Amino acid sequence: MIPAYYEFQNPARILSGTYALENIAKELQSFGVSRPLLLSDNVLSQIGTVKILNDALTSCDMPVAATCTDIPADSSIQVVNDIAALYRASQCDSLIALGGGSVLDTAKGVGMLISQGSADLLDLMGCEVLPRGNHVPVIAIPTTSGTGSEATMVAVINNPALRLKMEFISQYLVPDVAVLDVRMVQTMPPKITASTGMDALCHAIEASTCMQRNPLSDAYAYAAMDLIRDNLVAATRNGNDKKARISMANASLLAGCSFSNSMVGLVHAIGHALGGICRVPHGEAMSILLPLCMEYNLRKLDNEYGELLLHIKGPEVYASTPRKDRGRASIDAVRELETQLHDLCGLPVRLRDTKARTEDFDQVARRAMDDGAMIVNPVQADHEEILEILEKAW
Repeated sequence: MIPAYYEFQNPARILSGTYALENIAKELQSFGVSRPLLLSDNVLSQIGTVKILNDALTSCDMPVAATCTDIPADSSIQVVNDIAALYRASQCDSLIALGGGSVLDTAKGVGMLISQGSADLLDLMGCEVLPRGNHVPVIAIPTTSGTGSEATMVAVINNPALRLKMEFISQYLVPDVAVLDVRMVQTMPPKITASTGMDALCHAIEASTCMQRNPLSDAYAYAAMDLIRDNLVAATRNGNDKKARISMANASLLAGCSFSNSMVGLVHAIGHALGGICRVPHGEAMSILLPLCMEYNLRKLDNEYGELLLHIKGPEVYASTPRKDRGRASIDAVRELETQLHDLCGLPVRLRDTKARTEDFDQVARRAMDDGAMIVNPVQADHEEILEILEKAW
């Protein structure tokens, strides 16, 4: 179906494959910059992933001007503000972000501050309100295969004071270059591989069924689901499977391109609230909530979910399943995958196995209702319905 009107943006240059890191210097030179600030986290520094990147840059005569490797798992407004100050003090002219969603979103936040000449991220709150500002080249190198942040116009930054994950959305937040190199994703433990992979699947499913979907976002989402179907279990089972690893990295990027344009829905609205209030890791929340929210949306999306069975389970299962049963079969397939990953690596299947507490559910439900992702969900859930989903997830 072609909407009466839609927009689609995917400006990031994508470097994917063998020795992709070694091409970063050329990309920076094309922007006329030579003093990048490298952002990462302590774990990646300790296990040598940061060194691999530094060696690649140095071998191409592009050493970094400064480094910050203490970005936490849920980066905050203060972290972004402090790194922007470091950027200015070190006279940097570009950003290289190496890490998961938190690191990549931090880089987007820093880029916002520098481009707008601001010192406090809270001054830039709002959706699609940023002017272009001064261009700050951003190179994004994901080390997980789930958030898709390397290709999205969304940044999620934690506000600890309000126990709130704040969403910043702007076309100017899409990184200039996304680098997918198998060396950067091979160190993911099985549980992180599984949870981030389920996050990518959730992005693809919600993007292809939310109210802002369009033919281009659908194409990206379907391609992502095909790759996840064929590679997520293999990557979780054997982290040294390079084909599965790079396939999942591409799946994450494709799903990111899709949802960046069509947005996500109920799963993310509740998941954001669980993360901000209960500190439930995002990928775990997505995995647990996805089949339950699909159940909730089934009344409106039976046909759409039915079409997704082709991509979630493959052509043979799709062809052998009666049309009237395909929507339900897609939900069953997601549950089957969730159970398979639980058996492989212990990925939680119930909220009781996470940091969530039932006494916080009322606040989670109220926060979810105010989340921007709720706006494009095809069925508008009220407070009691969200509570019911949370209770089923428990």
